[in-house]
This record gives sequence, structure tokens and C-alpha cells, in this order.
Amino acid sequence: MKLIDTDETVVIVTGSDIRAEERDRPSAYHLKQEIDRRGGGQAFRRGVVVGDAWFLDNRVFHLNPAIAVGGPGVNGLSQQLAETLPVVWRLEERVFVQADLAAEVKRVSLWGVDAAATAQAVETFISQGFLDDLLGRIWRFRSGVFV
Repeated sequence: MKLIDTDETVVIVTGSDIRAEERDRPSAYHLKQEIDRRGGGQAFRRGVVVGDAWFLDNRVFHLNPAIAVGGPGVNGLSQQLAETLPVVWRLEERVFVQADLAAEVKRVSLWGVDAAATAQAVETFISQGFLDDLLGRIWRFRSGVFV
């Protein structure tokens, strides 16, 4: 049984150590709930939360749109994306939203200087239209797909 679709399922990646599990995973699940809600129950239009070690070791999932939650110090994907993704929103050098929504494979990194700032980055991504923009780009009508 197919559980994810590389074009429509968003992989949300948190750090794998205990700090990231305790501090960033709740924000990742909040983001997942928002993605799932916007997916309207369609099978693959949803979010899946995974740890960075798992994501980085399973290259097949690198084809999926991915959102890293947590900073470069606790999330391996954020560390990889830190130098390449443009900052599209920031607050006082504490809260960062980095994204390339025009790329073929969409990438986003949401982080802050601490867990509260990371949670604020996630909330900003949701409330300021960035999430809607991302989903609009990946969930557009594709020929050969019937919904």
C-alpha cells in the first residue's frame, strides 16, 4: 500500500536528538495538522513528521517537498539548507523563515534561536500565507490525476 506521494505529501523534518524531540516536535505536529486540514482528506495531501537522521538516510524521500523545523544546531536538514535557502521572513535575528518555493523540489526551513522562536517561525509560516503558497504550488491540478 502506498503511503505517501512524492508530489503531494509534505515531509516535515525535525531533529533526532532529545532536545529537538522535546522542543520542536510539538511545532512540527501543529504544522502537520494545518497541512492535513488543508488537504481536505485527499489521500496523499498531508504531512508526515520524521526525524532528520531518517530523512537524510532515505534518499527516496528527498523528492518530496520538505519542511525542516528547528535550527541548524539541532536539525541536519536545516543545517544543509542554512546556506542555500533565501530568508523570506525574519524577526530581529531571532526567528527565521527560509524557503525556495519556486524550485522543482520545494524546501523550507523554519527555525529560531530557541524553541519559542522556532514555534513563532512555524506560526508565521502558517499565518502569513507561506503555507498556502507552498501547498498551492505542489497541489495544483496535474494532468492524469483525478480527484
